[in-house]
Amino acid sequence: MIDVFIVIILIFLGQLLGSAIGLIKKPSTRLLHSSLGYAAAIMISVSLLELLPESLAVAPLWLVVVSFLGGIALFELLDHILPHIHPEFLKKDHEGVHRSVNMLVVGIMLHNIPEGLATGFSFAMDPAMGILIAFVIALHNIPENLATIVPLYCCRMCRKTCFRIMMIPIFAEVAGFAAGYWLLGASSLTVLGASLAMAAGIMVYISIDELIPSAQLRKYPRRGAISVGLGVATVVLMGLLV
Repeated sequence: MIDVFIVIILIFLGQLLGSAIGLIKKPSTRLLHSSLGYAAAIMISVSLLELLPESLAVAPLWLVVVSFLGGIALFELLDHILPHIHPEFLKKDHEGVHRSVNMLVVGIMLHNIPEGLATGFSFAMDPAMGILIAFVIALHNIPENLATIVPLYCCRMCRKTCFRIMMIPIFAEVAGFAAGYWLLGASSLTVLGASLAMAAGIMVYISIDELIPSAQLRKYPRRGAISVGLGVATVVLMGLLV
C-alpha cells in the first residue's frame, strides 16, 4: 500500500510542480530544453531496457510487437483528435489559445489517462518498475503542465482558478493508474506482458513526438548530449538499485 501512495504522490508532484512554476515564474529556456532531453532519454531507456524485456519474458513476440505498435497508434490518434500544446509553446499570444482553452484542458486530461494506465500496467507487474515509470512520467508532466497553464492563465487571469482547473488532468491520471493496476492486476501474465509493451509504445511516442523536438537537441547539441546521457545513466543506476 505504501508503494501505491508513492505513485500517487509522484503523479500529483509532477503536475502540481509544473503548474506552480508556470504561475510563479517562467523558467529559463536552457533549463526547459535540458529537462525535456533528460525526460526523453529516461522514457526511451525505460521502454527499451525495462518494459520490453519484461514483456517478452511473459508474452509471445508477436503480441509484444502488436501491443507496442498499438500504444504508438493510440497516442497518434489522440494527438490528431485532441488539442494539445507542446512544451515549446510558452508564449501567451500563441494562436488559438483563447478559443480553445477549455478544450485544451480536456485534451490534456484525456492524454493523461493512458499515461496513468501505463503506470498502472507496470505497477501491476512490478511495483518498483511502476514507481520508476511514475517518476519518468512526472518529469514529462512538469514542462507539459507548465506549457498548458501559461496560456490558461493568460485567458483566466486568476491563479486560483487556473490551479483548480489543472487539478482535473491530475485526477484523470490517477484514475488511469487505478484502472491499469486494479483491473489488470488480476489478469494473466500474457495480458500484463501485452500491457507493458503498450505502455512502452506510449512512452516512446511521447518522447519522439513531444519531448525530443521540444528539447531542441540539434540546435543545442552539447546541452542535449549531456541531458540525454544523464537520462540514460539515471535509468541504468535505478535499475541496479531496484
